[in-house]
Amino acid sequence: MKVLAKLTTLILCFILFSSVNAQQKKKKQKLPKGVKKIANVKYTEAADKDMFLDLYLPEKKSDEKLPVIMWVHGGGWKNGSKERPKGLWLVKHGYAIASISYRLIPAQWPAQINDCRSAVRFLKGNANTYGLDSNKITAWGGSAGGHLVAVLGTQDLPKNEKTSSQIHAVIDWYGPADLLTMPPNVVTEKRTLEQVSKSNGALLLGSTVRDVPELAKEASAFWNVSKNDPPFLIMHGEKDPGVPLEQSIRLHKKQKELGVPTQLHIVKGAGHGGKEFLTPESNKVILDFLNKLFK
Repeated sequence: MKVLAKLTTLILCFILFSSVNAQQKKKKQKLPKGVKKIANVKYTEAADKDMFLDLYLPEKKSDEKLPVIMWVHGGGWKNGSKERPKGLWLVKHGYAIASISYRLIPAQWPAQINDCRSAVRFLKGNANTYGLDSNKITAWGGSAGGHLVAVLGTQDLPKNEKTSSQIHAVIDWYGPADLLTMPPNVVTEKRTLEQVSKSNGALLLGSTVRDVPELAKEASAFWNVSKNDPPFLIMHGEKDPGVPLEQSIRLHKKQKELGVPTQLHIVKGAGHGGKEFLTPESNKVILDFLNKLFK
C-alpha cells in the first residue's frame, strides 16, 4: 500500500509539473521574426513602487535612430498590463515599441498620467542608449490607454520639467474623451448615484464627476484640446458598447475646429476593440499615419 501511495504521489506530481510547464510555454510571448525584447526596464519610482517598461527593437541594429511608439494598455484604469502590446509588426517597418506599466486604481488621478509623462521623459533621456529618436515619439493606447494618450497629447505640459514630456503624435483607440459624459459616470433613470459612485471613472477621480467636475475636465482630452496639439489618429468601433462612438466624434470635431491635424477612422462593424482593429486595412491606416509624419 505504501508503494502504491508513493507511486500515486509521483504520478500526481508529474502531471502537475507537466501542466504548469505547459501553461508557462503557452504563456510565453512569441515575438515576430527579427524582433528582440528588453524586458522590465525601470523607468521611474512612483509612490515607493518601481515602474517598468518593455522595449521591442529590431534584432539587427539600425543605422538610424528609431521613431518610438509608446504603448499604453487599457483595462478600465484598474486592470491590464504591459505584456503583449499591440503594434509589434511596426518594428519591421523601422519603429521601436515601448510598452509601459502605470499605477492602477486604487491609485487616483493624476497618478496615471504622471506615470505616462515619466515614461516619455525616460525614453528621451535614454534615447542614445537604445538607438531611439527622442524627437519622434508617438503615444498609442486602447480604451483606458486611449484615454491616457489623448490626455497626454492635449494637456498643458507641467511647469519646470527638466526633460519635456511633449509627445509628437497620438493614436487613440476608442478612449473616453470626456469623463463628464461617459454613461457609467452619469446618474440617469437607469443608473443610480450608488452605481455611479462605484464606476471606474469615480474610482479613478476619487469621487463622482458631478462632485469634481473640474478634475473630470482636467482628466479629459476633450476639455484640453488646443491648436498646438500634436497630430491625432483616432480609431473607434462603429458599434462600441463600452465607450460611445460619440466620444471620439466630439473630440475629432473640436480638434478640427481648432486646426489640430486629426484623422477619425471609424472601424466598420467593430465593437470595443476586437479583431477588426488588427486587420491589414487597420494596420495600413496606422502605418500611413506614422510614415507621413516620421519617414
